[in-house]
Formats: sequence, C-alpha cells, structure tokens
Amino acid sequence: MKVRVDVMLRPGVLDPQGAAVREALGNMGFEGVREVRQGKVIELDLAEEDPDAARAQATEMAEKLLANLVIESYRVELA
Repeated sequence: MKVRVDVMLRPGVLDPQGAAVREALGNMGFEGVREVRQGKVIELDLAEEDPDAARAQATEMAEKLLANLVIESYRVELA
C-alpha cells in the first residue's frame, strides 16, 4: 500500500529556505507571494494491505524518524 507523509515546520518556527524561495520568486517578478513554507514529502510503498494498519505503521515511522516532533508536524495520507 502506498502511503504519503507530508512533513512541515510548525507555525512560528523560522523557515530560512522558505524565506529564500519567497525572495527569489519576488526577484523573478512573482509579486504578491506573502509567505513560503518549505517541507518534505516522503512516499512509502508498504507491504501492509490493511489501510488502518498501514496508516498506523506510517504514523509510527513519522514519529520515530521521519519528523522532528519538536519543530515539525506531519500528515499521513493513504495514496
């Protein structure tokens, strides 16, 4: 089963990469971009076929390795 984990910095955590992208977009003529938050997407192909078990497995992976829970939040989606 394919699972997608989206990881983003929590609100209020400084995002220098996002700020750099926002500035670059402005320099390229894309005005009106107020904020950019950059994150990461992790796509997993799990052997698990039960959707609830796959979601639980991906959640455990996110909490133990894929996301730094101090500064990041995550969302698990079945694909």
